[in-house]
Amino acid sequence: MNVQDYVVGIDIGTGSARAGVFDHKGNLLAEAKQAIAMNRPQTHFVEQSTTDIWQAICHSVRKAVGDAGIAAERVKSVSVSATCSLVLLDKQYAPLRLSEGDPAWDIIVWMDHRATAEAEECTATGGAPLANLGGVMSPEMEMPKLMWLKRNRPDLYANIGYAGDLGDWVGFKCTGSLERSVCMLACKWTFDPRPGFGWDRDFLSQIDMLDVIERAGLPETALPVGATLGPLTAEAASDLGLTTDCMFAVGMIDAYAGALGTLGRSLQDKPEHRLALIAGTSTCHIAAQPERREVPGVWGPYPGALCDGYVANEGGQSVTGALLDHIVALFAGGREFGEDPHGELSALLLERLENGDPAPDIHVLPDFIGNRSPFADADIRGKIVGLTLEDPRESFIKIYWAAATALVYGTRLIIERMNAHGYAIDTLHISGGHNKSPLLRKLYADGTGCRIVLSQAREPVLLGAAVAAMAPFSSGDVLAVANALEPGEDILEPDAAYRAMHEERYEAFKALY
Repeated sequence: MNVQDYVVGIDIGTGSARAGVFDHKGNLLAEAKQAIAMNRPQTHFVEQSTTDIWQAICHSVRKAVGDAGIAAERVKSVSVSATCSLVLLDKQYAPLRLSEGDPAWDIIVWMDHRATAEAEECTATGGAPLANLGGVMSPEMEMPKLMWLKRNRPDLYANIGYAGDLGDWVGFKCTGSLERSVCMLACKWTFDPRPGFGWDRDFLSQIDMLDVIERAGLPETALPVGATLGPLTAEAASDLGLTTDCMFAVGMIDAYAGALGTLGRSLQDKPEHRLALIAGTSTCHIAAQPERREVPGVWGPYPGALCDGYVANEGGQSVTGALLDHIVALFAGGREFGEDPHGELSALLLERLENGDPAPDIHVLPDFIGNRSPFADADIRGKIVGLTLEDPRESFIKIYWAAATALVYGTRLIIERMNAHGYAIDTLHISGGHNKSPLLRKLYADGTGCRIVLSQAREPVLLGAAVAAMAPFSSGDVLAVANALEPGEDILEPDAAYRAMHEERYEAFKALY
């Protein structure tokens, strides 16, 4: 890659689409974002629109390139990270309308749990793909969602011409290619990329979904992260404000982009000791090593999902940042804090922490919409225990503290499960929104006993997408790109002074289950 050339990383999260312009060393020149809309027609139903998301992508790319002050022809490559939401198009590749609205709601969002019963049926088969899913199918994966559609909206199912992960759809929109990323297919579609495996047609027959391969346009092979998908079409280049000389590189799920942006440079150094935490609306816990490790209640093993030569495992918590937002909105005491309640609460609780546990009798079970890992139980619900009649503001502050510690203890549960099955995790690489909170950074160190690696990159998830965009200039080797990045790292060690407090709280946390 020429030192005068640039790449654009695109990240599509749950609430916004972002774009960042990066130089060949991974330095972020400019970024822009635009909110994306969400539709909740029923309880547990969450939908989005490809039309709305494409407009947000185009706005963000154009603004980021403009703010970077570079000519469009100097952007040589683009790649994407995205939530694992399910895009549905008809046989003419137009949006397949799930719900009424303009633009059409044609995406079943990752957090949509309408297919819980179908996921349980998949688990009950005991099929071979479950060995790559920690033994349990999640309603957040694509096969249960398509099963639900086939049963409940057969008119729509019959008209499917394309069904794909959001990141793969962006590649299709940009290039016209129907090829898919190994990250998306392996992690969310029951596709096994190992030679001689692929689609398990016996399993698909068991769940009456054998027809989905042809109907959804699913390929028999998957492309590695960072492979060249093709040049931008004239239409896509015009929409994005780029040129047809710009290529599109195969992307990945947003959590894996965050892992690549933070963990990539360290993956060749004792990988079994390292875990990437990509913490935002939800939190994903991604580790990878050369050996295949099956971990009950943890997704994977996923060969190549992060990079060639490594097999990934992925734990997760479905609501983390979203839980803290919900706690603020739920209680009257939260209204007394300003435009940055999390920042104010972080400072206040760190001050109180100097005098001991700010709320020793209050505990929270944080699984408000089920437990993804390590229990893989979508029916678990949240709890708040230990409340008394006191000033509402004080109750709110203590509940917020208990919720924040509970998120960390949920991570500790995942670490302990992974360490019992072939890992030796003692180092956390943190990116996402939680990395910006002094309180959460400290809690992750002290509450898990792990050393914390904090990337100095301003936007590690966008950086991961940029690494994929740079890979075609490095023979597709994403680790070689990650190792050459300039943004450094900071280290936070656990403080032994708080070990006893966290041990006591952790025992109470486990008792809530």
